[in-house]
Amino acid sequence: MLLGVPRLLTPDLLHALCAMGHGDEIAIVDSNFPAASVGRRVIELPGATSTDVLDAVLTVMPLDTFVSPAAVTMEVVGDPKAVPPSVQDFASTVARRTQDERALGHHERQQFYARARNAYIVVRTGDGRPYANILLVKGTIRAG
Repeated sequence: MLLGVPRLLTPDLLHALCAMGHGDEIAIVDSNFPAASVGRRVIELPGATSTDVLDAVLTVMPLDTFVSPAAVTMEVVGDPKAVPPSVQDFASTVARRTQDERALGHHERQQFYARARNAYIVVRTGDGRPYANILLVKGTIRAG
């Protein structure tokens, strides 16, 4: 264990986040997402929700400020204007962690899958809520 590091950030996940470079993407997905067939690298966190993992990741990883949106959810099939509870939770978490309303966007399902295929890491959670999937673009950490 480390001080100040959320417990959901396992050694494998911390290593992946640290190895990612500026512009690399992480997909945090629900239990129904086809992570094994889509992801090049998959980390399983079956005891966590996607929102909890998002919150933990955003404690250590900045979102890209050159790309807007830097966080993307999956649209509801057949109703792209719908905002499921999982996406509402993502919006609250991203707003609280980044103070940037422009940071969150959405893609239709196949476009989301295509981006997830290119993600550096896919983190599959135990979240059973529909559409509890989000992609994040890693930003830079300013020298200080």
